[in-house]
Amino acid sequence: MLRPVLQYPNPLLAKKSEPVAEINDEVRAIAQDMLDTLNTVGGVGIAAPQIGVLKRIVIIDVSLEKDDPEAPQDFRVFINPVVTVIDPKLSEENEGCLSVPELRSKVKRPRRVALEGLDLDGNTVRIEGEGYFSACMQHETDHLDGKLFIDHISYLKRSMYDKKMKKVR
Repeated sequence: MLRPVLQYPNPLLAKKSEPVAEINDEVRAIAQDMLDTLNTVGGVGIAAPQIGVLKRIVIIDVSLEKDDPEAPQDFRVFINPVVTVIDPKLSEENEGCLSVPELRSKVKRPRRVALEGLDLDGNTVRIEGEGYFSACMQHETDHLDGKLFIDHISYLKRSMYDKKMKKVR
């Protein structure tokens, strides 16, 4: 089922999500709603808080680790995901967010990370990535801790965005 994507400054986006205690039909339905929403609005990832669910669930397009930008998207669900830094050297990527419309900005994050969590069958899954793919994993898991990519940009850029969005509203 398609769900609306919450938009900054919705206060739910700033809350920390709860771990998923049990993978059941409710969790599978949330994941399916996230996937339906992502397939409709476009993007490379989504976190449960973005559809108003404060659970530690993310969906990421793992085809990003491939070199072919024309490759079909390959979305994977990660429940209770944990990011581990493999290479702390910083990489700067241009990020955007479904919950922060009309803004893209460079964000510095660790260059190479691993993401580990559970799939919908309760199996442990792990992926590694660098550059843009690494940024995507970190970006989506940040949502689970109530952080948006704009929390990583300069005060000046953020205040200019806030003023612009105030005028729109």
